[in-house]
Order: sequence, then C-alpha cells, then structure tokens
Amino acid sequence: MTATFRHLPAYLDSAAQAALRDEIREIIQQAPLFTPTMPRTGKPFSVRMSNCGPLGWVSDKAGYRYQATHPDTDHLWPAMPERLLQLWRDLAGYSALPEACLINFYQDGTKMGSHQDRDERDFNAPVLSVSLGDEATFHVGGLKRTDPKVRLKLRSGDVLLLEGKSRLAFHGIDKVFQGTSLLLKNGGRINLTLRRVTCPA
Repeated sequence: MTATFRHLPAYLDSAAQAALRDEIREIIQQAPLFTPTMPRTGKPFSVRMSNCGPLGWVSDKAGYRYQATHPDTDHLWPAMPERLLQLWRDLAGYSALPEACLINFYQDGTKMGSHQDRDERDFNAPVLSVSLGDEATFHVGGLKRTDPKVRLKLRSGDVLLLEGKSRLAFHGIDKVFQGTSLLLKNGGRINLTLRRVTCPA
C-alpha cells in the first residue's frame, strides 16, 4: 500500500526560489559538488552532491553515513541557510532543527533509484525536500520496494515531506525534464533534502 506524504506545490514563490538558489551557489563554492559511489560496487551515482549544516551525507566504499566534513576537501560543511531552518520550523512539526541538508544536482539524463532514507536515528523527524530548477518525475511507494508507486511532477518551488507512515517509504526520481525552468542559468535541477540525524537530547 502506498504511504501518504505531503506535497506543497509552489510553496516558494519566484523571489524566494532565486534567493535560495543564490545561497546554495555560495555553499557549493565552499563545499564543491562531489560524485558519491556505491559502497559495494564503487559505481558512481549519476547525480552530484554536496551538503550544508553540522552533518553531511556521503557514500563510498566505507558505506552510507553522515560526517562533519566534506569527503574531498576535509573541511567542515557550510552552515545551513536561515531560510531553510525557518522552512523546517514552519512545516516539520518536530522539536529539534535539522542537522543535514543534502544538495543533489540533477542534469538531463540523471535520476535517483528507489530507496529509503534510513541512515538517521530518529524516524519521527520528517524528511523535507525542496525542488529548484527543472521539473522532475518523482515516485513514492510503500515500505516494501515492490509496493505500488504514486508518480507526480515536482516543479521549482515545490516542497515535499515524507512523514509519519511515509517517512520510510521507498522513493526516487525517474526523470528530469531539461529546459522546463529558467531558475538555473545552465539548466538542471537542485533538490535540497533536510534531515534530522540524531535524537534530540
């Protein structure tokens, strides 16, 4: 059975999208995009990634994990923009702030296979994502990989929350539609995923 989730279309207006885009650009200058690899096979992901906040998600032969430093530069991740922290306060319904914002950059032909977000310790905290740039087809299913899936278009400014029964739902990106947004100068899609990693004290 497909788990329920919360989709907030066009939650960020064009001015808020542009402001957030500029903040993410500054973050990427400090913490450049890198290409993660699968733990077992070493196969590279098709998307490039970065992070901001106290912790960042990485993947390589040592496994999936959160760590405080960039895997290439060994520098601490940049701070999470206040704009994203406020979005979490407004929507997450959780007592503590997010500790990680994963920045995924999708170009034409890139996708994200169906997966669960389960490297965090407290599944009561939602996963909150923000779409910037080109449209993409998103799928979300149930707690089993074989459960039926719902597919929808995510557009620039959309916010989506996996929470409650959908927190551990399998989900992913099937396709990015190049040229459907002018937000990013050279096209592509940025997805920002806010997560609480540890349990509040």
